[in-house]
Amino acid sequence: MRLDYTGPTPELVGFLLLPRFSMMAFFSAVEPLRIANRISGRPLFDWTLLSQDGEPVTASNGMTLLADQSIEEVHHLPSLAVCSGFDPEAYLSRALMRWLHRLDEAGCVLGGLDTGCFLLAAAGLLEGERVTLHWESLPAFQERFPAIATSDELFELGRRRFSCAGGAAAMDMALDVIARRHGNQLAIDVSEQLVHERIRTRRDQQRMTLARRLGTHRRRLVEAVDLMEQHLEVPLPLAEVARRSGISLRHLQRLFERELGQSPRDWYLGLRLERARYLLEETDLDVLAVGLACGFSSSSSFARAFRSQYGRSPRETRKG
Repeated sequence: MRLDYTGPTPELVGFLLLPRFSMMAFFSAVEPLRIANRISGRPLFDWTLLSQDGEPVTASNGMTLLADQSIEEVHHLPSLAVCSGFDPEAYLSRALMRWLHRLDEAGCVLGGLDTGCFLLAAAGLLEGERVTLHWESLPAFQERFPAIATSDELFELGRRRFSCAGGAAAMDMALDVIARRHGNQLAIDVSEQLVHERIRTRRDQQRMTLARRLGTHRRRLVEAVDLMEQHLEVPLPLAEVARRSGISLRHLQRLFERELGQSPRDWYLGLRLERARYLLEETDLDVLAVGLACGFSSSSSFARAFRSQYGRSPRETRKG
């Protein structure tokens, strides 16, 4: 998924499949390329599926795909998409790291679908780059790799790297590539074949608007929740949330209780604990680091709040 391409046709894209990869993201990237070939009547794109050992790989949904080749059989690719899902760094072997660096030195453009950027970052291949990931994985990536620039856009296409948020965002990235290479009309025709309502640009939001998620259009309430979501590591005092939202603290409390059925304090705490649970389950940050990243000043206060919310301790959650 290079930004530009001047090589022979069909353009070859490699897909490295790691155990528990996201099948949705993979198919969303490949199917637009397949349909572009069919509509154009000629092979514009080709793809090859790779695994570390050449053996079949099982996705997070339990389905298994056959690999065309092992990584040691491949020495050059125009571009490579790392397809992963849960705990991607667990599959970064020394052999894989060496192979990725060799591809990079040979001019291959490397990218990540869904959580693939975790692996590229751990391999030291994202310095000076800006990447995007699925909105749920983005905070964990920022905690793990604070020096790497991130965005919350649907996809990023650069000269040396590309990334997308996974899911249907891979389809939008593929459609963008088709339009760049072979014109907007072909991209539109492919989109219609996919019953894709419209081709989203990379700047479209990953998530539905906060108002839709909350089920309310009360502007002050939406602004207050947005402030809370932006300040999880260093929580704002509720009086400050109210002030920045342009209302009194008492009005803020009434809005939350009437519209969301919770006090603002409980809602804010729930956001922080939800983030903590994700970091415990999907990263290797120690328990104290997770608590600090979610606004708790001590491990004991974090443990008490977490157990009260989920019925088990942070350490039990990490082991589970």
